[in-house]
Amino acid sequence: MNKADRYLACMREMRIRLEKGGNLIADLGNIAAILKKRMDHYFWVGFYFIEDDRLVLGPFQGTPACVFLKKGSGVCGTCASEQKTILVPDVRQFPGHVACDPLSQSEIVVPLFDLKGNLKAVLDVDSSMANAFDQVDQTHLEQIALEIQPLWKI
Repeated sequence: MNKADRYLACMREMRIRLEKGGNLIADLGNIAAILKKRMDHYFWVGFYFIEDDRLVLGPFQGTPACVFLKKGSGVCGTCASEQKTILVPDVRQFPGHVACDPLSQSEIVVPLFDLKGNLKAVLDVDSSMANAFDQVDQTHLEQIALEIQPLWKI
C-alpha cells in the first residue's frame, strides 16, 4: 500500500471514530493514534492547542514532548503565526527549531481552524528520517484538518 492509500485508510477509520465520538480531546487522541498506527514514516504525531501567545501540548502519540511552545518560534510556532502548513525536510536547517526530541529529523505542521476560520491548534508530525514528508503528506494532512473542523464547537 502506498502512502496516499495509507492516508485514505486513515481517513476512513477516522470518520468511523468521529461518528461515534463527540469529545474534542478523545477524538483528537484517536486521530493521533490512527495516524501513528498507519503511517510508518511517523516518529511522533500530535496536537498543540493555541493559548494566547503560546501552544500547549494536546493529545499525541510518540515520545514525551515539550509541553509549551512559543507562538512564532520553531516549526509549530511559525505555523501558528503564519497560519499555513510548514514542511521541513531537515529540522536542523530550520531557524529556531525547538528540539523536543533529538531523534526528530523532519517535520510537517498543519494549522487547524474551526468552522469560522479561527486558529485553534496545529497538527504536528515528526519523522526520525530526513526528507520524510512531501506533497502527498501535505495534501492529505490538510484534508484531515478540514475534516476535523467541526470538532471545535462554536
